[in-house]
Amino acid sequence: MARDSVSPRRQRGITLLGLLMWAIIIGMLALVALRVLPTVNEYLTIQRAVNRVADEGLSTVPEIRAAFERQKEIEYSITSIGGQDLKITKEDDKVVIRFAYEKEIELVSPVYLLIKYSGSSKGASQ
Repeated sequence: MARDSVSPRRQRGITLLGLLMWAIIIGMLALVALRVLPTVNEYLTIQRAVNRVADEGLSTVPEIRAAFERQKEIEYSITSIGGQDLKITKEDDKVVIRFAYEKEIELVSPVYLLIKYSGSSKGASQ
């Protein structure tokens, strides 16, 4: 009797160790995303508030800072900066409002993530 030469089938799939490694990686990425997304939302809210204030047509620095503080009272998510943190200049007869701040996020003690945010009103030349 002739034996058919059948090669053993190669098994495919993921091992338990591989599955655990992927779960750890995905879990870490999810942790970073959950911690960073609120700060990105705050940045976008600040950007919208600065653009609204710049579009109001105010001309003095105290008026602009007071208008930003009013926007800050409306948008409760703005906690990182205030009106005093704004850099207000005039470029080509247009008011330009710039801001910059740092956000430190604790991932897992003692590991922190530092994000530096900066932006300006629409009329600013980048």
